[in-house]
Amino acid sequence: MATANPSSMLIGVAVGAFILWRIVSRIRRMVGRQKYSGIRAAITVCIFPVLIALVMLGALNHEGNALIMLGGLAVGSGLGVYGHRLTKFENSPAGKFYTPNAHLGIALSLLLLGRIAWRMGSLYFTTQSFTTPPGDFYGSPLTLFLFGMLAAYYISYAVGLLRWSRSLRTTTPTAIPAATPILTAEIAEDADKPSQAGLPS
Repeated sequence: MATANPSSMLIGVAVGAFILWRIVSRIRRMVGRQKYSGIRAAITVCIFPVLIALVMLGALNHEGNALIMLGGLAVGSGLGVYGHRLTKFENSPAGKFYTPNAHLGIALSLLLLGRIAWRMGSLYFTTQSFTTPPGDFYGSPLTLFLFGMLAAYYISYAVGLLRWSRSLRTTTPTAIPAATPILTAEIAEDADKPSQAGLPS
């Protein structure tokens, strides 16, 4: 029976805990209208690629798992673009707001949440019949696929939010030209002149 790598278990638990926290906070923000936060979107864009790189390094030790994770990344990127198109954006004097499509994001989050719960539960209910250590986060193709899909979805969606916010700064509203002082003075002068109609020539 293979033994679990302690470092693999530690990284797996750390990544799982972080993803769990992000999933819970993400689900809470998916209900209703949300205020745009550039800092939050930038943190997502910075942290998730690091997590993807760490998990990918571990997946390289398992034949074929890295390719499966790449497939999840591709699917998640496409879903992020699709979810961004379904999002309702609004820019008001009170700030920038967006209303995401709750069904898509919550469905993806619950998929990975259920998978992580299954993997963590197997740590306590494992038997001698397991050929792969349950703590080996990188040894599960399904977990890697779901992780890659959700991570890429978060990154793609956050990039879309940042691009939307930047587009608002570069778009300048068309101003209505005001009447010039000279034109206003000419109109007033014409109004003060007595009417010449009906006078003998």
